[in-house]
Amino acid sequence: MCSNSPSAQFICLQCRAICIGVVEGKPILSETGPSPGFPAYSEEGCPTCLQICSLCFAPQVYMFLVKWNDLSEKVVYRRFTEIYEFHKALKEMFPIESGDINIENRIIPHLPAPKWFDGQRSTENRQGTLAEYCYTLVNLPHKISRCLHVVNFFKVRHDDMNPVTDSQIKKPEVFLLPKDSKKNPTDITGPIVLQTYRAIADYEKNSTSEMALKAGDMVDVVEKSENGWWFCQLKNKRGWVPAAYLEPLDGPDESEEQEPNYAGEAYVVQKSYTAVEEDELTLKEGDTIEVIHKLLDGWWVIRKDETTGYYPSMYLQKAGEVNTSVKSELRNRGAPPRRSTIRNVKSIHKQGRKQISQETYRRNSKKYIQNQRRMRGNSQNKANVIIEKNEPEDNKPKAQPAVPPRPSKDLILNRCTESTWRKIL
Repeated sequence: MCSNSPSAQFICLQCRAICIGVVEGKPILSETGPSPGFPAYSEEGCPTCLQICSLCFAPQVYMFLVKWNDLSEKVVYRRFTEIYEFHKALKEMFPIESGDINIENRIIPHLPAPKWFDGQRSTENRQGTLAEYCYTLVNLPHKISRCLHVVNFFKVRHDDMNPVTDSQIKKPEVFLLPKDSKKNPTDITGPIVLQTYRAIADYEKNSTSEMALKAGDMVDVVEKSENGWWFCQLKNKRGWVPAAYLEPLDGPDESEEQEPNYAGEAYVVQKSYTAVEEDELTLKEGDTIEVIHKLLDGWWVIRKDETTGYYPSMYLQKAGEVNTSVKSELRNRGAPPRRSTIRNVKSIHKQGRKQISQETYRRNSKKYIQNQRRMRGNSQNKANVIIEKNEPEDNKPKAQPAVPPRPSKDLILNRCTESTWRKIL
């Protein structure tokens, strides 16, 4: 429930006081007083009552009003990730009561793990779950509910004196963790601030994994998939959005977009597609093509023989790569829309995005192919000339060995046998 709404109400889990509003970050309690059956503990420095409320501008942060046994009330702020880590540590401290040894002995309440994809409904449901969790926690045996781990977690910290506000929320940060980071931890990058894009038109989502947009919405891009679907977040919403519906803030053109590569990369068509626009190509599954320009909106420019056109990148697979279940699942989704098909576009940039026409692609592709053929022809001619130059030398007759001179009479008499003398002399 929203903490800064004047109609926000929630019930104290032990004393049954009702929070009827928030003033300067502190809830206002009605004077209903404690109800029978909820004793106040006398141990020094122990929380006896926990009230919880989520913050509308920071959905992952929850506000607790902690009532201590000395009747003092303190407001603390905790992120759900912190609460979950606290819960895991508590289970490790009490393995019997957490059911690790025997599930029948479990008395420590369950708490679901945090999710990455978290909507408003999930946040509201989690608030109810946390309320039940806190109620069970403070009513556990004293060795658990009043241990130092619980007491220290709900004590006032320095950050609680200056709670987070809407204007203080930082841009989300991402750490890039390489696959072999276990071998070399120093390869982990520093924080990267996510890029902010603006929606140029309204977009209605077609599945639960997508996110709806309104023209003018400012979203943070978490992941740019080359299939044209980008994972974005908008406040407490997250989901996949077509890249064609987003534009950068500093200009109409994408600085990350690659230049055309007319040499081409070999790809294999994994899913058939029938052209809808004139500048698209119709291909069948199993066709081999060449990709000459990878565009961020997921519609790549490909070459089939000497013809070029757009084709959905999510229906292509690089030649030689092994097909995976993830890629197969992606191909079952529809291709993202192209920008040329979006109506009521409202851009903040006066100039339009630079775009290469298919005629230019075809002309440049044809020139490249002709140059390659010419170069191969020249190389072949040079090879033939070299062979012709070598042929005369190969055809020359080989030199015959010289005939030794006839030995003299004295040499024959001294070195040869008697039978040889008689034959020669």
